Amino acid sequence: MPLDAALKSQLTEIVGVKAAISDVAEMAPYLHEERGLYHGKAALVLRPGSTAEVAAIVKACAKAKVRIIPQGGNTGLCGGAVANDDVSDVIVNLGRMNKVRGLDATNYTITVDAGCVLADIQRAASDQDCLFPLSLAAEGSCQIGGNLSTNAGGINVLRYGNTRDLVLGLEVVLPDGRIWNGLRALGKDNTGYALRHLFVGAEGTLGIITAAVLKLYPRPKETATALCALPNLEAATQLLNRARAISGDSVTAFELIPRIGLEMCAKHIANVSDPLSEKHDWYVLIEFSTSRPMAGIRAVFDQLLESAFEDGIVADAVVAESLEQAKGLWRIRESLPEAQKYEGGSIKHDVSVPVSLVPKFIADAMAAVTTQFAGCRPVPFGHVGDGNVHFNVSQPLGMDKDVYLNQWEAMNRVVHDMVVAMNGSISAEHGIGQLKVDEMKHYKDPVELDLMRKLKAALDPANVMNPGKVVD
Repeated sequence: MPLDAALKSQLTEIVGVKAAISDVAEMAPYLHEERGLYHGKAALVLRPGSTAEVAAIVKACAKAKVRIIPQGGNTGLCGGAVANDDVSDVIVNLGRMNKVRGLDATNYTITVDAGCVLADIQRAASDQDCLFPLSLAAEGSCQIGGNLSTNAGGINVLRYGNTRDLVLGLEVVLPDGRIWNGLRALGKDNTGYALRHLFVGAEGTLGIITAAVLKLYPRPKETATALCALPNLEAATQLLNRARAISGDSVTAFELIPRIGLEMCAKHIANVSDPLSEKHDWYVLIEFSTSRPMAGIRAVFDQLLESAFEDGIVADAVVAESLEQAKGLWRIRESLPEAQKYEGGSIKHDVSVPVSLVPKFIADAMAAVTTQFAGCRPVPFGHVGDGNVHFNVSQPLGMDKDVYLNQWEAMNRVVHDMVVAMNGSISAEHGIGQLKVDEMKHYKDPVELDLMRKLKAALDPANVMNPGKVVD
C-alpha cells in the first residue's frame, strides 16, 4: 500500500520540505547499491539533521508500522542499505548529520555524528596529531554510521582491529523512537551488558546509530612500505610471522596480491605498472609504522627483508623510498576491485579463515572452482594478516556476463562449504545485508541464529527496522 498521505505530511514536517524527497527521479541514487545487484522502491527519502528528528521519524513510523531503511553513504556491498520492493518504505539517510561533536586528544577519543564521512574523521584526528586508523577504499564517501553498522574492516585491522574494536560509546535511536545515550568515552565500564556491541554489526536492524565515541591513537611518524614477490603462497604466512616478531608487532598492513590481479590493474588502471622486472605468482604489500620519531623503523624493515631473502621466503622486493612511491604501491592493491570490473562478471566471496590456513584455503578453493567452473579466473586478494581473503572469481574470457553470474549461488556453495569446514566465516567484513541472508540460514549454528532472532524480536517486535536484512 502507498504511504498514508497524513503520515507522509507529518514526516515531511519533521525534517522540512528540502530534506524530504518523494520524486522518483530524485530518489534514484538512494534506491540502488554499489554493485547494482539490488534496486528498491520507497515512498520517501528523509534526511534528518539531528538525533531528535531521527527519533521523531522512527516514533511516527513505528506507530503506523511503516518500515524504515537506515542509510549512510550507501557504499555497502551486500544490499544492507537498499530499500525493499515496497512503495510504503521510508529511507532515513543520515548524510546531513555530519558534525564532529568533540575531540579529546588527551583521552584519545573523538565524538562524531553518524553521517560523518570517514575521511573527514581521519582528517580531524590528524589535525590534532592523532590517528583514526579505520581505512578502506570507500573512505571518501562512506559514513561512520554505516561503518559501525557493518563492523567494517579495511587495511589496518591487523594492527588496530575492526570497527567494533574502535568504538567506546554509541547514541542509538531504538525501533520505538526512544534514544539510548551511551556516549561514554571510557576505556573501562563494567556496568553490565556492553550494549554498544548489539548495534555494531547489526546493519540497522536493531536501531539507528546516530553518534559514536571512537578511539584515537598517536599519529605515525615513520612508515616503511614494500611490495614483496613470494616464491610460493605458503611464504606469505611465514613472512607475516617473521615481520610481526622482528618489528615488535609494528606491522600495520599485510595485503596479498595475485599475479592476475596485478596484471588486471596494469591493464586497466592509469599509473599502475609492474614495479618488478620479473613475473611472480604471488605478492604481499607490507607496511610497518610507528608513532615514535627517529625509531629507525626502516632499518628494522631492511633487516626483515634481508633475512627473508636469505631464507628464501622473499624472491624479490621493491621498497618505497618516498611517500609518492608508497602511494604507487598502494594504488595496485586499492585498484584491484575496480580493475576486475573491466574483466566482466565477478563472483565474490568475502571470507575469513584462521591465518595459518590462508594458503591452504586459497590453493584448495582455486583448484575447486577451476575444476567445477571451467575457464573461470580466481583473483584472491586481501588482508592476509587477519585471515580475510576476498576470493573473487572473474568470468571466463568470452563468456556472457549474465550466464556466468547465474552460477553465483553454486560457486558460493563450493567456496563457503570449504570456509566453514575450516571454522571460518562467510562474511569477514562486508556484512550480511540481503545478499547473504539465505547463506546465514544455511551455515549459522541453529542456536546462534535463534538467539539473533530473539534479540531482533525483543527490540523490534513489529519488524519495522530494516526488515529482510541479516536475519529473516
